[in-house]
Amino acid sequence: MNALSRLILGTAFSLTLVACAGGPGTRSPSLYDRLGGQPAITAVVDDFVANVAADKRINAQFANTDIPRLKMLLVEQICAGTGGPCRYTGRDMKSAHAHLKISQADFASLVEDLTRTLDKFKVPAREQNELIAILAPMKSDIVTVK
Repeated sequence: MNALSRLILGTAFSLTLVACAGGPGTRSPSLYDRLGGQPAITAVVDDFVANVAADKRINAQFANTDIPRLKMLLVEQICAGTGGPCRYTGRDMKSAHAHLKISQADFASLVEDLTRTLDKFKVPAREQNELIAILAPMKSDIVTVK
C-alpha cells in the first residue's frame, strides 16, 4: 500500500471514528425524533383535532370532513415534514382548501388550537417553533379569504 492510499484510508477511518463518537459532523436528532416519533405525533394530532372540534369559531369548517382520514393525513404530513419516515399521500394544500373559504381569523384559530395541544403535551418552545415554521408556509395556500 502506497503512502497516498494509507493517508486516504487513515483519514476515512478517523472520520468514521469521529462520526461514531458523536464528534463534529454528526447530525442532531431530527424534529421527528425530538417530538417522540409517530406515536407522539399521533397523540398530538388526536388532541388537536378534538380541540378543533370543540372550537365554535372553526368547527363548522370540518362538518363534512372524514375525521379519521384527516387525522391520518395530518400525522403523515407532520411526520414527513419533521424528518420522519412517512410520506404524505394527501392533496396539495391549495387544491385541498380552495373551496373552503378559510379566513385569516380561521387560520389563527387553528394555530391557537395547535398551540394549546402542544402546550398540553409539554412540547418545548424550540420544537414548537420549528414545527410552526414548517407549517407556516402553507398558510398562503390554505387562507383563501382575504
